[in-house]
Amino acid sequence: MVLREEIARRINGDVADDAETLKAHSRDTSIFERRPALVVYPKDARDVVALVRFARESNERGERVSLTARAAGTDMSGGPLTDSVVVSFTKHMNRIIDIVAKQNGKESGYVVAEPGIFYRKLEMATLRRGAGLIPSFPASRELCALGGMLANDSGGELTLRYGKTRDWVRELEVVLSDGSQATLKPLTPEELEAKKREKTLEGAIYRGMHAMIEEHGDEIERARPVVSKNSGGYALWEIFDRTQGTFDLSKLVIGSQGTLALVTKARVALAQPKAHKAMLVIFLSDLKILPEIVRRVMQFRPESFESYDDHTFTLAMKLLPQLLANMGILRAMRLGFAFLPELGIVIRGGIPKLILMAEFAEDTDEAARDKVRDTRHALEDLPVSTRMTHGRGSEKYWVVRREAFAILRKKLPGLTAAPFIDDFVVPPESYPEFLPRLFELLDAEKFIYAVTGHVGDGNFHIFPLVNLSQPDAHTMILELMPKVYALVKEFHGSTTGEHNDGIIRTPFLDTMFSPRMLALFGEVKRLWDPANILNPGKKVGGTLSDIERYMIRGPIS
Repeated sequence: MVLREEIARRINGDVADDAETLKAHSRDTSIFERRPALVVYPKDARDVVALVRFARESNERGERVSLTARAAGTDMSGGPLTDSVVVSFTKHMNRIIDIVAKQNGKESGYVVAEPGIFYRKLEMATLRRGAGLIPSFPASRELCALGGMLANDSGGELTLRYGKTRDWVRELEVVLSDGSQATLKPLTPEELEAKKREKTLEGAIYRGMHAMIEEHGDEIERARPVVSKNSGGYALWEIFDRTQGTFDLSKLVIGSQGTLALVTKARVALAQPKAHKAMLVIFLSDLKILPEIVRRVMQFRPESFESYDDHTFTLAMKLLPQLLANMGILRAMRLGFAFLPELGIVIRGGIPKLILMAEFAEDTDEAARDKVRDTRHALEDLPVSTRMTHGRGSEKYWVVRREAFAILRKKLPGLTAAPFIDDFVVPPESYPEFLPRLFELLDAEKFIYAVTGHVGDGNFHIFPLVNLSQPDAHTMILELMPKVYALVKEFHGSTTGEHNDGIIRTPFLDTMFSPRMLALFGEVKRLWDPANILNPGKKVGGTLSDIERYMIRGPIS
């Protein structure tokens, strides 16, 4: 019996293996293409259980079947790509189960939802109820889904103040690799001991993970990246909370890219960001003073501190008609006029090296503007130009920052905005030494590149524009990545702050972690998924050959 029929008779959801569906699921927003054998749309957790049991039984019979979870497919790392079975959650498992609004410090409530819910719909629903929002949304907030945010431990423009997705998840319901279901949440010592006594895969996982933390705790803590955020590897250092005395395996599953368990439901806390915002825009020509700017601005606790470079700025001006095309006539006209001062900068040839956006959020409009004025005053002795703005005046800067990758990806014929060194993090104090050496590496390749990022916490998104139809582009990618990541390592950074490992960075985990830590990652994978049926080749076992094998040979459509 063919794979499609075998699975179709076991689940209530849908299955598809037509050419159009397989093509659509062979891509995310990475530089890879990997055609699956089948796409499955489970209707509920029972379907997910049936799928996992089928995959396990198939492998026991010597028939290789694996399962790769997929939400909206906005991943930049190749995380949801496979040549086996895609488990796609957005069609059916997209329900909001509960929304609770409450006041508890910075947490204003929580939402319980399935992984296929699109973030934009989730946020609309939680805000309508006055419950707040999940503040770790990425730049792809209009396109992404909750499952991808959980899989990658996503972050974005508000992470500077509110942290990443892992900081907001309170409970996960998952299906383990034997088809059993588990609820992962913080456990007290007594609850942990009870779990360890269970004669199940879940019990074995708790026994193994607790023993690992007990035996290698110091080494694991030393491996914790020193930068403000990281999505690389398995976050073993997050499991045991020494201050609370709790043991929480949901912290490990978040950011694991579906390699340890399949999430079927999540309870996520919500934040209530302050409503009144104002922005200080800083035009910087001398990168040497960037750390001092960051230091001074951060003293005033901006809600976000973003940046984009001269290449991004220039390309945005050139592509302004396309940038505005999908925004509606009135908004496009308003933003078009708003960009006139920036067009004047281009005409005069005075393009700044970096444009920094420090946005402040407060309880009143006056308080937000006061923060901007105070920050501007703190920068007066530095050779920078600044502009105070708010409301619609801030919108044009956010359009460039948020839409940069989408525009570059779609609007440059023959060239691809290629995410392969797109997410590293370095300490902001390293900017004067790190950035010139980085740009030297990039400039040596003679390509155009765009730099955006979260300048406040050292997380940069670099997108070289390359022609993937040319074989030398593939060679360049494979040669440049280790050079950039060696530089990141030299400055005690992380290869990925938000976008995770996937196909593109799993082979470079040895840049960040010791051989012993990599061995522990392997032990984690074997403990949770001994048959290697959950998204194999991501986090553990990925190779440079995978990058070469699945890299697109031609323009991205």
